Amino acid sequence: MKYGICNLSIVPVRESSNDASEMVTQILYGEHFKILDSKKKWSRIRIAFDNYEGWIDNKQLVEITEDQYAAINSERTILSSDLIDFVTNEKEELISIPVGSSVHACMRLGHKHEGHVISNKQPKLSLITNAILFLNAPYLWGGKTPFGIDCSGLTQMVYKLSGYSISRDASQQATLGEALSFIEETESGDLAFFDNDEGVITHVGIIMEDNYIIHAHGKVRIDRLDHTGIFNCDLGIYSHKLRVLKKII
Repeated sequence: MKYGICNLSIVPVRESSNDASEMVTQILYGEHFKILDSKKKWSRIRIAFDNYEGWIDNKQLVEITEDQYAAINSERTILSSDLIDFVTNEKEELISIPVGSSVHACMRLGHKHEGHVISNKQPKLSLITNAILFLNAPYLWGGKTPFGIDCSGLTQMVYKLSGYSISRDASQQATLGEALSFIEETESGDLAFFDNDEGVITHVGIIMEDNYIIHAHGKVRIDRLDHTGIFNCDLGIYSHKLRVLKKII
């Protein structure tokens, strides 16, 4: 088994081993992973943070040893908390990094980081503060940053910044936590899940106070939430049908 770490700001993880393949998620600076399979130009990886699998370009990773991988797993997680920050490499060159990057990995890469960080679990109300950081970020399938993010990428990153690890996809996230029967039982930071006509969960958002929800649909936006679903305030229509409410923490 081989192991690797992300030494760049944002790296696409693709469904198959070519540049035209669908991006299923992203790895951010400092995230580490197992290398499950290697080809001449591509590697199939399993991300340590959420066990998500996909293919990345071999030019966009640095291999580490099994001992280094285990050491990173045992270290206290330290994340960059500024929307956009940077690290410097051994040549004093700047490498930009997005919020939520794993800067505790800097020493493994010979880099330095002097920005603001988060290193402990945060109160539940911090989920809303973290979500607002992504407000108006454009929707991007597989995205996890303020430059482009999808609905489950938003919820995963918001929880990550508050010190909690949840699954990557909405359908996976919907299996977590405690189901709630009514919106009135929810708290700010709980999750709402929505399904399509076939009953498949395809969307998730973060519940806010006073029956509002923040979610990624076209962009990260705030809309109304009721027992029917999400009411798009701009279009005057329901955009998503409510399936289940979940308390994760």
